[in-house]
Amino acid sequence: MKAMILAAGKGTRVRPITYTIPKPLIPILQKPVMEFLLELLRQHGFEQVVVNVSHLAHEIEGYFRDGQRFGVEITYSFEGRIIDGQLVGEALGSAGGMRKIQDFYPFFDDTFVVLCGDALIDLDLSAAVKWHKEKGSVATIVTKPVPRERVSSYGVVVTDESGRIKTFQEKPSVEEALSTNINTGIYIFEPEVLDYIPSGQEYDIGGDLFPKLVEMDAPFYAVSMDFQWVDIGKVPDYWHAVRGVLTGDIKNVSIPGKQVAPGVYTGLNVAVNWDKVDVKGPVYIGGMTHIEDGAKIIGPSMIGPNCWICKGATVDNSVIFEYSRLGAGVRLVDKLVFGRYCVDKTGATIDVQAAALDWLITDTRQTPPSQDPEEKQAIDEILLGQNG
Repeated sequence: MKAMILAAGKGTRVRPITYTIPKPLIPILQKPVMEFLLELLRQHGFEQVVVNVSHLAHEIEGYFRDGQRFGVEITYSFEGRIIDGQLVGEALGSAGGMRKIQDFYPFFDDTFVVLCGDALIDLDLSAAVKWHKEKGSVATIVTKPVPRERVSSYGVVVTDESGRIKTFQEKPSVEEALSTNINTGIYIFEPEVLDYIPSGQEYDIGGDLFPKLVEMDAPFYAVSMDFQWVDIGKVPDYWHAVRGVLTGDIKNVSIPGKQVAPGVYTGLNVAVNWDKVDVKGPVYIGGMTHIEDGAKIIGPSMIGPNCWICKGATVDNSVIFEYSRLGAGVRLVDKLVFGRYCVDKTGATIDVQAAALDWLITDTRQTPPSQDPEEKQAIDEILLGQNG
């Protein structure tokens, strides 16, 4: 069977991570989120996968290549062009990307699945496809029930008693919501749905195609299923996803490495004297990371590979990407560190390089700059907000 993974977006709401990492490659404990999707597709018999790419396309193609090592066949549909010798991505929208593939050569010749490339799911795809076929649906949205108090964060799908879609509500208030079933970005289509999509223009599945199907009274359904779905649409979502894996709330992702103490996992060759640091799990520490004496790590926290945590530094409920050096005495509480950026759990970002805070957070591959202890402490407390 055939499937498509949507991977052409810029991921603007997940910046600064997506400045250099496309959303499908964002790692969940060192494993890209799209890799989990490929494993799910393979488990349910989907062995031919086309991926539309645009932003940082070479990164996605370079990692997954032809899919052989993941047990599937992968091909790519690039959306963009070359301008002044530079490859420039120009995404066509989720539906426009589907039509581009079909216009090139008819790939979708039977029931197929489309997945967004930025969510962790453990859905029974086979059951969903069976339901879709039994309904005679041309398009089916897999929805998920959420508590009513959370509906305002999602697109809500409203159906009749048979599951036929009547309308949508985009992030309605709790009082106005006509349903608690949300759109998860998991779709099942018949090839004829492509007839509703114009060629050569930007066209969105949710914003353009679905309203047209409702307007034309096409056999268009939603199936509500209870499954684990972790959307990584924004930086706070990613922060919660990593925490969920470490705490065991997300069941289908295992913590890598070996367990060296209760709730403490490490990769290869971590340099640390466990008797001289304070570590409280759940914590993951990546390979070739150095933890100096006197450092404190409080879980749930993740420290990526090739990091350096200096003496007296504290990492509390935080996510640290690879090659990050935390200066002596730095306190990170509820933070995400990615390269030169420090992000709090609401998404507010500090560019430590632009703010001349390089001596607080640097790249381990650079020689650490000199530090003024008094100035360091003042900026540490005021700008990074680590005492609250």
